[in-house]
Amino acid sequence: MEFDLEQTDALLATTRAVRKRLDLEREVPDDVLLECLQLAVQAPTGSNQQGWRWMVVRDAAKKQALQDLYNEAGGEYLASAAASADGGTQQGRVIDSANYLAQNLAKVPVLVIPMIIGRLPDATTNSAAGLMGSIMPAMWSFQLALRSRGLGSCLTTLHLAKEQEAAELLGIPDHMTQAGLLPVAYTKGTDFKPAQRSDVAEITYLDTYKNPIKS
Repeated sequence: MEFDLEQTDALLATTRAVRKRLDLEREVPDDVLLECLQLAVQAPTGSNQQGWRWMVVRDAAKKQALQDLYNEAGGEYLASAAASADGGTQQGRVIDSANYLAQNLAKVPVLVIPMIIGRLPDATTNSAAGLMGSIMPAMWSFQLALRSRGLGSCLTTLHLAKEQEAAELLGIPDHMTQAGLLPVAYTKGTDFKPAQRSDVAEITYLDTYKNPIKS
């Protein structure tokens, strides 16, 4: 199988965290959502356990309750940060868009909560990497599939400070771990561009930390 590298690279380079450009008015059909999730579960998982589970939230009251939990966890901080941020900088724009999402989360057509079977047995790096490493690749595949179909999203984690309350709201059992919350909607336009990033030659090391790879 030969891939169209130009198209593939464009998809990987322009799948952005979308907040202000989510279309809050356009419906997201179930078949499109399920198609993207079907692609997502092609992602690898630890020991091929395939413990992904997906909570899709459309109910208006439950979306509002999730927005309330989201803002209880960090809404005050976001509002304060946005008020003092420099809108002319990239970081200022990110804070402003994050605050916008916090105030409009319940209006997003679909909220998706990715989950993984299991709980962290301890606070070790090994345990955290093993558990989250079995759901994060599927989450990113889901976001890539959305982008390729004219939809957008962003990974948010603020509500996890209220994970238990969200679990009670949605009937999620104790043995499941929520990995974040993804607002899903069609995007207003699809002309997303690559972001400014560091030259990888400056952040990639050979054999020893801070030992650069020579080009």
